[in-house]
Amino acid sequence: MATTHGLVQIHSAPSALCPHIDWAVGGALGVPVRLSWSSQPAARASYRAEYSWTGPLGTSAKLASALKGWERLRFEVTEQATLRSEAVRYSYTPSLGIFSATLGLHGDVMINEARLRAAVVREALGGKSLHDAVNDLLGTAWDDELEVFRQAGDGADVRWLHQVV
Repeated sequence: MATTHGLVQIHSAPSALCPHIDWAVGGALGVPVRLSWSSQPAARASYRAEYSWTGPLGTSAKLASALKGWERLRFEVTEQATLRSEAVRYSYTPSLGIFSATLGLHGDVMINEARLRAAVVREALGGKSLHDAVNDLLGTAWDDELEVFRQAGDGADVRWLHQVV
């Protein structure tokens, strides 16, 4: 069985949810896990944690499934590429739900040609604009919502922009 490595990034979770997240991550990995929680300055009374894991291919999907759907939880799970698989990332926010993407060598979201062609056809038939469809395929809304939590997690100052002129 091929194995890979990955990272679970809990960007924000209320304190009451932290032990449940430990349990869910451990359950998906098949081993007890105790995450190291720290304060998340981007959300009041919220915590963040990261956990590097090793497991069989598809473990990231298992982890994302175990975590999705919880109120006030924001997370990302990544899985590295192997000779048998491509890299993937799952992003989750309570307001947007889950997003998954295949990642290229440098972390770029890769969109396959069938999905691009479908977006072009939908626009031609009067549907969503190609610009909006590509943003959806890239997960732009998830990146926009998670970015402040990613930055705050790196120890950077949090700057809320309410209006840009």
